[in-house]
Amino acid sequence: MKNYRVALLPGDGIGTEVLQAAWPVLQAVADKQGFGLEGDWLPWSCDYYLEQGVMMPANGVEQLRAFDAIYLGAVGLPATVPDHISLRELLLAIRQGLDLSVNERPHRLLAGVTGPLRTEKTFDILCIRENTEGEYSGAGGRVHRGGDLEVAVETSIFTRAGVERVLRYGFEQARLRSGKLASVTKSNAQRHSMVFWDEMTDRVAADYPDVEVTRYHVDAIAARMITHPETLDVVVASNLFGDILSDIGAAIQGGLGFAASANINPVSGGPGMFEPVHGSAPDIMGKGLANPLATLWAGALMLQHMGESAGAAALMTAIETVTGAGAGTPDMGGSLSTAELAQAVQNAL
Repeated sequence: MKNYRVALLPGDGIGTEVLQAAWPVLQAVADKQGFGLEGDWLPWSCDYYLEQGVMMPANGVEQLRAFDAIYLGAVGLPATVPDHISLRELLLAIRQGLDLSVNERPHRLLAGVTGPLRTEKTFDILCIRENTEGEYSGAGGRVHRGGDLEVAVETSIFTRAGVERVLRYGFEQARLRSGKLASVTKSNAQRHSMVFWDEMTDRVAADYPDVEVTRYHVDAIAARMITHPETLDVVVASNLFGDILSDIGAAIQGGLGFAASANINPVSGGPGMFEPVHGSAPDIMGKGLANPLATLWAGALMLQHMGESAGAAALMTAIETVTGAGAGTPDMGGSLSTAELAQAVQNAL
């Protein structure tokens, strides 16, 4: 029997609740599919920061390399720790430290879920976001702090290797799906970084003559995701643009309670990090109201990337059995608690 070791990072706010609810479901999948899942709970969080002065130990990234995957709840409690500290010193530090260059987010309506769009057409969008550089590279600084001449500079970093690898991953996914890829820039206004992205798209496209490529400016594709989502399949974008577009994707698929993601390194492998991207929602933490489906969907992505395709499929089938029956948390118009909805999915297995 194959065994997998998973680092469990509940983090902050509702992150603890959704991960505690989802993990037993994944273990049930493992039991039924004949593989083992061993989880190590790690306390790295804003509470940890208040106690230790850091979001994770200095060797935290090296500790994570020993695992097969990382399963994350949520990061951030702005009332106690500023978001730019919690995000950069934990979430971004892990993404960059493990070189998780691809952030992959699926957007479609689950069975029984009604999205906000008035359309009878189905959509199935895979948003692929560059994950380690671009607008979130962290390059820049401030001078003359506090004075009238204070200056803040934030520099986007786009490397040939970074742009090419995320585009190439997008093209590979497009080949496995409908053969359509949308490359997103704002090259009419950003004449260096985004023109460079367009040029790299053309270079990589030459190796994939079977994939239909369409260029979009980010504002145009944002509108298209709302008005004609069924026309899109694989969408590849920079760190910032991908972040924004994938939140639009979450909105049209029913809300942030369905927003799952995979952070992976498709080139060199290593442990990926799988997480819901709804945030820590401090306003509802401790109330049992959080929707665990994004966390469970992220768990299915984790199983898929670990090679347990049958387990991933079984979990998604169970999720859609439950949503198709009309069960849900309050954000879905239902009355179940976080734990109850997760238990319903486990029962459906």
